[in-house]
Amino acid sequence: MIEVLAPGPYATVQDLGRHGHAHLGVPGSGAADAASLRLANRLVGNPEGLAGIELTFGLARLRFLAGAWVALAGAPCPVWSTARDPGMGAPFWVPEGGEVRLGAPSWGLRTYLAVRGGIAVEPVLGSRSTDSLSGLGPPPLRPGMVVPVGMRRGGPEEAAEEEPVEVVAGLGDIRVDLAPPRPPGAAVLRVLAGPREDWFVPGALATLCAGPYEVSQDSNRVGVRLRGPELARAKEGELPSEGMVTGAVQVPPSGQPIVFLTDHPPTGGYPVIAVVSEAALAIAAQLRPGDEVRFSTRLPR
Repeated sequence: MIEVLAPGPYATVQDLGRHGHAHLGVPGSGAADAASLRLANRLVGNPEGLAGIELTFGLARLRFLAGAWVALAGAPCPVWSTARDPGMGAPFWVPEGGEVRLGAPSWGLRTYLAVRGGIAVEPVLGSRSTDSLSGLGPPPLRPGMVVPVGMRRGGPEEAAEEEPVEVVAGLGDIRVDLAPPRPPGAAVLRVLAGPREDWFVPGALATLCAGPYEVSQDSNRVGVRLRGPELARAKEGELPSEGMVTGAVQVPPSGQPIVFLTDHPPTGGYPVIAVVSEAALAIAAQLRPGDEVRFSTRLPR
């Protein structure tokens, strides 16, 4: 069991999504940066699809009511803990009653915490994911909430009896793992031409790729809203509702593109000028307000 002392700005339980229900109007949901959740699960010996905690902009504090193996992946945060050698990208043992506290990430937006056995909230339609659009799944984490953990499969129980953690910088039994510096330059999202490119004036896709765009503060798990060069239409009006995929770049009448993330609606009435490649979805999920982003139709080198 994990007690939420502070969830940070926004924290939810996420697995790899609620798939197969789009025809009923149910979004896929799941971890926005699925690659990071998969990595965190692998680090603690879980199957990749088990549920973990998605922390938006860090600043969370969690108490473990039983000893557990934990790993963090995604946006790199400073980590303070009563555990030995806590940090990003490697498993560490949190003893019974121990805490894990995260600072704000130096770059990126979403950090994933996996615990051996997975987060064992009740599944809804085959998934334990919180869906911010439809409200399906468990509610967002709040102070005082206790989150169940699944049965551990192996792992040394004697890890709880390890020697006291080294004292560093006068912090007692707290160690700090500083986040690496932010990668240089703007993020680049590779795109393919969308199914409604003909709804835009000639050269609109080139305009999209000329960029740059700035991430708006109105972005969320539904989509990354962008500000930049306007994408002018050649056709007026709206389309009948049609299926949307994660990564679709939809353009409302404002001409400002929106990159759909995992909580996006399964249908929409605005034309899709491009689709972000699956490999670039993790980059899109880590964009934060004020970040600069560019689009490209070229294959990465």
